[in-house]
Formats: sequence, structure tokens, C-alpha cells
Amino acid sequence: MSTEGKGNILLVEDEENLHEALKLNLEIEGYSVTSAFNGTEALKAIQAEYFDLVILDIMLPELDGIGVTEGIRIQHIDVPILILSAKSSGSDRVLGLKKGADDYLTKPFNLEELLLRVDILIRKNKKMQDKETVGEHYEFGGNRIDFNAQEAVTWNEQPVQLSKKEAMLLKLLIENKNDVVTREKILQVVWGYNVYPTTRTIDNFILNFRKYFEQDSRSPRYFHSVRGVGYKFTDTPMN
Repeated sequence: MSTEGKGNILLVEDEENLHEALKLNLEIEGYSVTSAFNGTEALKAIQAEYFDLVILDIMLPELDGIGVTEGIRIQHIDVPILILSAKSSGSDRVLGLKKGADDYLTKPFNLEELLLRVDILIRKNKKMQDKETVGEHYEFGGNRIDFNAQEAVTWNEQPVQLSKKEAMLLKLLIENKNDVVTREKILQVVWGYNVYPTTRTIDNFILNFRKYFEQDSRSPRYFHSVRGVGYKFTDTPMN
């Protein structure tokens, strides 16, 4: 696997020497690493940026790793979480996994094992998120879209010039047809890692799509907002 674009990792560890050593080794492997040193910082980072993985120490100031894991899952963010813990008790491990962690390593750990687990978790997550891609042209409900040219012709034969981000979001929703696409996934694919659009920004894109492509924009058949979770494109044959 090439190191370019290998993954964006949030590293949450308050022990500075260990934090710096892990950050350095992850960056050598080609990952982009964002640092947080307590639980509150971690949750703020999660809300501000898309991550492919969170490496999370359990013993943290302000809010511990279990609390952070719970906070992430309550927001319907499905980023993989690898917990690090100096505690080797089974109950601690079970609690972390119950709250939504994906994997668990007990300190002291072998660096090679950590890197291997990081690679496996990120690959698995990307595989789950990669849907079958659509081609450069797509048709639904009498609408015709040319993603390459960023153009569309609507059901009533009106030409529409799409912005680059509109075309990207449209393609993402269509590739995930009938599934909810989370705001985090939209953030990653359409806006890139470090820019954070508000919910209203994405809502406005969806309103535009309804205006262009729906015969009745107030009663949408194709473009749906799922409150608190994300957005969905539905294209099922009418009865």
C-alpha cells in the first residue's frame, strides 16, 4: 500500500513521551496524525475533522477513554477506535468493546503489533465504506447527470450547471443509493479532511438537488435528510 493518503489518525494519549514516539512512528508509516491530550480535546477534534482511526488511551484527564468512546458512538460516528490501556483486567477490556471500541492493546505493547492493527482497522473500514462506483453518466426519474462535465438535464428538460462540490456530493449519494451517508463521510469525500461545513451548508446542497431533480420539492422522492445522522438518495421503482 502506498503511503500517500494512507489515513488520517487521531492520537489521544496524555503521556507525552509515548505520544511523541507513537506520532513519529505513525508519520514514518505515512499516516497523517492529529494530537489530543485529554478526552475533551478528543471529542472536539472528532467534531471538527474526519478520521480513519482513533487511537485512544483509557486513562485520560477530564474525560476517560471509555467516556470518549461513548461520546463518539452517541453521535453516530462509526470511525474505528483502538483503545490503549495500562489496565490488563478483562472487565476493562469488555467495557471498552461494549461501548463501541473496535480493538484493544494493553501497555506495554509491541510497536510492530500496534502498526499492524492500525493498518488492519483502516483497511477494513475503507473496504466497508467503498461502494460500487457509478460511471460518468447517471439517469433517474427522467433526470440525466454528466458528472464529468458537471452538467445535468432535469426531468422537465431544464439544463443545470453543477458546481464541483454539488457533482461530488451527488455522486457520493448515488453511489450509496438507499443507504444513509453520514456527515462525516460527506466531510471526508467532498470537503476534504480539514474544512468543516455546517449542517446548514449540506442541507442547502440537498435543497438545491430537490429543486433541480424532484417533481415536487416539498415531498421529495429522491433526496432525504435523516436528522442527526446524514443524508440519503433513494431511487426505487414506483409501484
